Amino acid sequence: MKQTTSSLIMIRPKHFNFNKETAENNYFQKEEKNITKIEIRDRAIKEFNSFTKLLTEKGIEVIIFNDRDDIITTDSVFPNNWISFHGNGDVFLYPMYSKNRREERRSDITKELINMGYNIKSTIDLTGFEKENKFLEGTGSMVLDRENKICYAAISERTNHDLLTEFCSKTKFKLISFKSYQSVGDERKEIYHTNVIMCVADRYAIICLDSVDNKKEKEKIIENLKNTNKRIIKISEDQCSKFAGNMLQVENVNNEKFLTMSESAFNSLDDKQIASINEFNEIIYSDLKTIEKLGGGSARCMIAENFLRKK
Repeated sequence: MKQTTSSLIMIRPKHFNFNKETAENNYFQKEEKNITKIEIRDRAIKEFNSFTKLLTEKGIEVIIFNDRDDIITTDSVFPNNWISFHGNGDVFLYPMYSKNRREERRSDITKELINMGYNIKSTIDLTGFEKENKFLEGTGSMVLDRENKICYAAISERTNHDLLTEFCSKTKFKLISFKSYQSVGDERKEIYHTNVIMCVADRYAIICLDSVDNKKEKEKIIENLKNTNKRIIKISEDQCSKFAGNMLQVENVNNEKFLTMSESAFNSLDDKQIASINEFNEIIYSDLKTIEKLGGGSARCMIAENFLRKK
């Protein structure tokens, strides 16, 4: 099983804005009251277009779906939270914490992928767990080491342990669960998604170990990363707050690897960290400051990886 794919699914935002429901436990989000809704939307679209242009120029397939006109969803630019596409033909649909984000789910995406020749064998629908207030927000909640079949997951309101066990049972992944925190004022608050503190690539992992307060949990993460021959590149909580953990390794049609991130994430890295990453792959970074500030997510959150195979 490959760790990276050259096919990415992304949603061009038409209604992007601050979401009060998600801000309840996403402390990366910041409301912006000094610009209009139209200005926010236009900036988000500009950031999206610039980012996808950089990706396609490197030979990476970006399958873009436009936001729908009739259904207003502020966070649809983050599709990886509600759907994932796997190499064996499975598609997973995930239960979402925020009620207004559940409308992001749409069947036309899978239909179009089938029309493009991709093989979808089965759909595993976990969305019914929303009725039990159990949530698992896709590859936001889970950082997957696909080659070694390990699922790293920080337990939170949006990442339920029972559902992690269910996912790992269906996919035959080993679960490494832990608690991850960030400092909010004088308090340590649970981090909402694992993928803001951690990125697993083919030969390395970028992680904010300072966010894992429990010593035994931290040691278990380090042990598993070392046992799978990943070089550990540590980032600080301050770098994490600038989305340095929210990165994704992708490849192009020539199997050349790249690490995608935002401009703010890149600017937060020191020379040694950048050199370490460049030993393995080129870095692609783009200005995503509007999407980051209001949406509380960055480059990785914007990408649903497409591992489906064509018939």
